Amino acid sequence: MEKEKNKRPGPDTTVIIPNLNGMRYLKDCLDSLLACEERPFPVIVVDNGSTDESRDFVRREYPSVDLFCFPENRGFSAAVNAGIQKAQTAYVILLNNDTVVEKHFVSRLTKAVSEKENYFSAGARMVTMSDPQVIDDAGDYYCVLGWAFARGKGKARERYERPCNVFAACGGAAIYRTKALRELGLFDEAFFAYLEDIDIGYRAKLQGYVNRFEPGAVVRHAGSGSSGSRYNAFKVRLSSRNSVYLPLKHMPLPQLLLNLPFLLAGYILKYLFFLKKGYGCLYLEGLRKGLRMGLQERKRKKASVVSVGRKALPVYLRIEGELLYNLLLRLFFC
Repeated sequence: MEKEKNKRPGPDTTVIIPNLNGMRYLKDCLDSLLACEERPFPVIVVDNGSTDESRDFVRREYPSVDLFCFPENRGFSAAVNAGIQKAQTAYVILLNNDTVVEKHFVSRLTKAVSEKENYFSAGARMVTMSDPQVIDDAGDYYCVLGWAFARGKGKARERYERPCNVFAACGGAAIYRTKALRELGLFDEAFFAYLEDIDIGYRAKLQGYVNRFEPGAVVRHAGSGSSGSRYNAFKVRLSSRNSVYLPLKHMPLPQLLLNLPFLLAGYILKYLFFLKKGYGCLYLEGLRKGLRMGLQERKRKKASVVSVGRKALPVYLRIEGELLYNLLLRLFFC
């Protein structure tokens, strides 16, 4: 009886690390993670068909880490979904492999998301690996131009010291309620990669949940650890496709028509940007694929996507206000 009374409770949180050819990052990432807390917690590495030595390295050097392997690259969404399905804790943290976490990263995120029952997620304060005094991401926003953007990117770390609500947590270093994730249907694997974290945050907001930013949990981030560079054909094609799929998936027809001029302006500006980078054709190809995907999704969910009931109307109006406000943030503050 005394033993049972003094028995320590199990961990609340599982950390899930998707990996694709991340051998050069994994040691620093795992070492920092396993040293950041006094109490142990489950860690799952989900390998997406790596062709480097990642799998053997994790098996050999980190026997306490649970390794799950796909035979091929199934994308970020599928990888983290596999980890979430294996997790047996109340919360799950998603962590990019090209990161190094600072002390108490896990406990501070867990505390942040558990403060209120309607908190769905909490994102860490991500700083750049090369200069930890510079912000990489302090929460993600989405605006009426169809653009997602990182709050504070390139600005001084000390400007982002306070917790606050954000549109969505960056999936590179964020905690989520496991039960809520499963109720929402996990991450949409149609995204494959890019904007899937905006999508899950959007879905959570439609259900009345709140997404948070927690500055006390700090992560140093190298960036583009799997894709290799900030702008490349893979990223341009997928991000442009998903930028069309996202609003078509979530916006009822009146809201979509209202925002159409903004969305078109956003796509044109992005096209001109990528045209200068030499990716104009790839960007247009992605837009076409996203349009097709979005129309198929609207057809599949016609009743819930095209019409808005009276009870849902205030939620959509509130989100529309956020999208307009976030445009001002993008233009003048972030």
